[in-house]
Amino acid sequence: MEQKVIDRVKKLREEIEGHNYSYYVLDNPTVDDYAYDMLMQELKGLEEQYPELADKNSPTQRVGGEALNLFEKVEHRVQMGSLQDVFSFEQVKAFTDRCEETAAKPVYVVEPKIDGLSVSLEYKDGELVRGSTRGDGFIGEDVTANLKTIKSIPLKLKNAPAFLEVRGEVYMPRDTFLKLVERQEDNDETPFKNPRNAAAGSLRQKNPKIAAERGLDIFVFNIQQVEGAEITSHKQSLDYLKSLGFKVIADYKQVESYAEIEGRINHIGDMRSEYGFDIDGVVIKIDDFALRDRMGATAKVPKWAVAYKFPPEEKETTLLDIEVNVGRTGAITPVAVFEPVLLAGTSVSRAVLHNQEFITEKDIRIGDRIVVRKAGDIIPEVLKSISHGENSQPYSLPEYCPVCGDRAVKYDDEAALRCPNVDCPAQLKRNIIHFASKGAMNIDGLGEAIVTQLLDEKLISGVADLYRLKAEQLEVLERFGKKSAENLIKAIETSKENSLDRVIFALGIRNVGQSGAKLLCDRFGSIDDIMNASVEDIALIDGFGEVMSENVVSAFHDKHFSDVVSELKALGVKMEYEKQDGSDNRFEGKTFVLTGTLSTMTRDEAKEIIVRLGGKAAGSVSKKTSYVVAGEEAGSKLTKAQELGVTILSEQEFLDMVK
Repeated sequence: MEQKVIDRVKKLREEIEGHNYSYYVLDNPTVDDYAYDMLMQELKGLEEQYPELADKNSPTQRVGGEALNLFEKVEHRVQMGSLQDVFSFEQVKAFTDRCEETAAKPVYVVEPKIDGLSVSLEYKDGELVRGSTRGDGFIGEDVTANLKTIKSIPLKLKNAPAFLEVRGEVYMPRDTFLKLVERQEDNDETPFKNPRNAAAGSLRQKNPKIAAERGLDIFVFNIQQVEGAEITSHKQSLDYLKSLGFKVIADYKQVESYAEIEGRINHIGDMRSEYGFDIDGVVIKIDDFALRDRMGATAKVPKWAVAYKFPPEEKETTLLDIEVNVGRTGAITPVAVFEPVLLAGTSVSRAVLHNQEFITEKDIRIGDRIVVRKAGDIIPEVLKSISHGENSQPYSLPEYCPVCGDRAVKYDDEAALRCPNVDCPAQLKRNIIHFASKGAMNIDGLGEAIVTQLLDEKLISGVADLYRLKAEQLEVLERFGKKSAENLIKAIETSKENSLDRVIFALGIRNVGQSGAKLLCDRFGSIDDIMNASVEDIALIDGFGEVMSENVVSAFHDKHFSDVVSELKALGVKMEYEKQDGSDNRFEGKTFVLTGTLSTMTRDEAKEIIVRLGGKAAGSVSKKTSYVVAGEEAGSKLTKAQELGVTILSEQEFLDMVK
């Protein structure tokens, strides 16, 4: 191979990385898209022609490699901890007062708090060797391949120390997020709720090519470890990281008083909508590392920093209409339709109004000027009506189901209005989708689109009809071929052998989830015994109250419901429960609470394991809680567990207990 080829490849890589740095880090393009594409094409061509020149750090490799089977666990040598949240200027002032008790004139650094996903990047001799998620702060996951697709992350550092670990926040820019949601909606996919969820979901893709397509970005904001450089303050560390080529946290500034901190918080708050990314607050940190060491930390958070959280953003708009939707259980839900407003970085035009009591209490009328916000920066909600439109009238939900026309009913024990017609098309479709879902009968390939198609073609009119379908009926339909038809029939047939607790959950008894269904089966053992049980019998089960017990009895005494059960039994669906031998009740007497995102299983799967081993899966933390299993980005339940002194398990520690 000629030296000029080697030199050309080296030059191209350096030139492309230089353009990447200017575009993705400095936000200052130095070449147009066409010229950049031509350089990239030339480099790709040379690398294909001379495979011996392949380099894992080449800019051509950022598009992602082969799909990953799993994410390996990474133990963080330096904990990726969280900060104490504060919600008022009084609390910020109390923080600075405490700092001034330790040092006469402390210096602070104030910076925006990016609403993304925390990650660690490790470099040896300037080369990126590993990237991992925060996880529970102690153990994360290796997502190096996906992180390498983020073009603002340098793969090699110039003038680098021997070892460097930095912490950053991966995020999805707002405009990228809006385009992604648009694509998802066009493809009939459930869109991500906000940019943060989109970033987290994209970073944990098994296939790096998908992560590469998502347009993620990063801000680096901390040095976790460094060997070969002497850093004594936070601002110095940020300046140093910037000199190495990192895209550091935006708009950071060194200040020397509470008054300046308050001014910076107000400034960043005013700029919130101007940033191209979501922030949920402002971080205030002591600048000097020696002073940080003197101040120390509590068991949960450092004493030298706080995170001021912005209150939920509120906007005024006009209520254009109130739509009425009918859910799977017949609940008739009003939905506010209003002029679109930008909240927490996304355009919002709809919010659930819950029920008639909610509407009446707030006196919400069509044509009103209303105030809306996103609860937790995620779920849109109507806060209040501030003025009525001209000639407006109080709103009342319809007396009849808007889908089937049956008279709506309101049960004494709940606020919701319901359609009582179990054959209502709106309920029927949702019931079948639920029946086939992963946590229920787990019929692979039977999603919403196929259910809709089968109903439209009048091939089914209820869940029992699924077990009467033939492959030849499906082959002639759009979306189906011979193989896909056979696969669906096979999946339906396989579901007949599901455990009875799955069948109970799939039938959709109000207030009876997966854990409740298993408790019923553990107590009674067969569908016949459950059907013959009284309210008093069922209420003896630990975890069942009077309302749940009455719901079970009412369901099985409903003729339509019992007819469906009889049909399923006649069609071969298993109706006897195979109890565990009882030899492994290691969690007996223990109550678990799950919080955050688990990486190896869903929360429902974890709950199933807990119940199978004799434990109880609760929804809230109390003094009676035995363990809190904290997944990635755990929230308020983790905080409460820490306050109450409840034992906290990482996902891996929970799995170790299960083994």
